[in-house]
Amino acid sequence: MIDAIWSFPVEAQVLPHHMHERLQADAEREGLLDVAYRTIDSPVGPLLLAATKEGLVKVAFDRQDHDAVLAALAEAISPRILRAPARLDAAVRQLDEYFTGGRQSFDLPLDFRLARGFRLSVLEHLPEIDYGHTESYAQVAAAAGSPKAVRAVGTACALNPLPVVVPCHRVVRSDGSYGQYAGGEEAKRTLLTLEAA
Repeated sequence: MIDAIWSFPVEAQVLPHHMHERLQADAEREGLLDVAYRTIDSPVGPLLLAATKEGLVKVAFDRQDHDAVLAALAEAISPRILRAPARLDAAVRQLDEYFTGGRQSFDLPLDFRLARGFRLSVLEHLPEIDYGHTESYAQVAAAAGSPKAVRAVGTACALNPLPVVVPCHRVVRSDGSYGQYAGGEEAKRTLLTLEAA
């Protein structure tokens, strides 16, 4: 995993711990830290979490290649990215509570800048699907205001920048089968089983 990223596409630097902490503190104090990130272990594998000052902007599964995700964030948001765990403490705490069955919804500031238009409408609806329940792609399309846009709902879920927190895993096919998921079918099964318990 990249330890620090600054000014992509310049080669990333791996810094000694004390230097990294000083860089992190200086960057935060000077307002130069645009995207903070950290990784956590979870029942669905390692997750990369990234946040801007506005809120959580990205949750990525290990299979999505965390280094590639960081490079894409540098391109889409800012090259001033640094491993800065403190900014993500609330997200980590709430995810831990969720994975241990103690939380059914998230109360975090979210930065939806990576989604627009109909995709954003879909993402805004997903938290309305109750914990332990599912909706079909067709039901979500209707709730998002475009009943015929079933494929677009699938795309919105596939490109959801905030999986788990914005629960696209609760969207299934009309026949009840899982459908695609950024974290893979096993991750989707794990999340739905957790919520059904």
